[in-house]
Amino acid sequence: MMRRLPWFALLVVLLAACGREQPAPEAAASAPATPAAGVVNIYNWSDYITPETLEAFSAETGIRVVYDVYDSDEVLEAKLVAGNTGYDLVFPSLPFAQRQIAAGLYQPIDRALLPNIGNIYPDVMAAVAAEADPDGAHLVPYMWGTTGLGYNKSKVTERLGADAPLNSWALLFDPANAAKLADCGISMLDESQEGFAAALLYLGRDVNSTSAEDIDAVRALYEAIRPHLRYFHSSKYIEDLANGEVCLAVGYNGDVLQARARAQESGNGVEVGFSIPQQGANRWIDSMAIPKDAPNVANAHRFIEFLLRPEVIAPLSDYLNYANANQQASALLSATVRDDPGIYPPPEVMAKLANPRTLAEDQNRIRVRAWTSIKSGR
Repeated sequence: MMRRLPWFALLVVLLAACGREQPAPEAAASAPATPAAGVVNIYNWSDYITPETLEAFSAETGIRVVYDVYDSDEVLEAKLVAGNTGYDLVFPSLPFAQRQIAAGLYQPIDRALLPNIGNIYPDVMAAVAAEADPDGAHLVPYMWGTTGLGYNKSKVTERLGADAPLNSWALLFDPANAAKLADCGISMLDESQEGFAAALLYLGRDVNSTSAEDIDAVRALYEAIRPHLRYFHSSKYIEDLANGEVCLAVGYNGDVLQARARAQESGNGVEVGFSIPQQGANRWIDSMAIPKDAPNVANAHRFIEFLLRPEVIAPLSDYLNYANANQQASALLSATVRDDPGIYPPPEVMAKLANPRTLAEDQNRIRVRAWTSIKSGR
């Protein structure tokens, strides 16, 4: 769930590295390449890998990477359900992956082709098995993280004072706080699961609840702050936090930390903070999966195995500010990432993290309808 470089920058770098003529960005965004032995078609969250990683893979294997991006699990799922995507490898979040596995949208992973699969943290593998892939047959964990509060330190304290509840969902859901922060900008993720989880955690309820009472309570909570929210979006807030256009954003930890890094690099004086609220937060895990109609299955396995190498995944975590699932990579991480509690939370914070699960289709539809209503303010 990381977003940093624009997708066309990735494609331009890759095509240049392969010695091919660079197409215009519009052409690069077209459908994946037709099946070819030397191609792997990847569909991933925007800005969730580095150009250097893709270049290194192509240089080592001779396999050309065609890389497209999405910014929500719903977009990925719609393509998978429609079929004939042309993609060889995708990166679903666990609750969606569970439903997609049950629907037969992925083919089994051949673990014999992944000698480094044993590098994955046992607890991460256990979480994937418990939440989405009981047999461990379809998913290989990639990155994990939390959803919390990103904020502009000076603007928030200027409006709320030194005792601003920076480590509480009350920073967002208390209407008095939201009203005071409205002028400097509040953003919310455009993702129903995250939106419901944040509200339910604040209310002290189960993040997976679908009871009518809890849905009504979440509606009421958002209704009270809806006039103060600037927008719902799952990537725009990164740049807006970095340049001071918003002062509070519900976001993925790596995104917020990237916004912090961008602000520091630009020297614009914006100081971005991140907190995991004391009431708890969602823990998410993104995994790699091969669609059932993937045209280049062997190449997909080669790419997965490449990312399972500690020396490959550690620099990615350093760049993305996300915790990776590779236990052997821990010693190779920079101390800045390894020791950052916003990336690798301490045990007492880990104990409060919630694990969202896949909802039944009828329950999910109710939530999505409610979320659509919340966003529209009607």
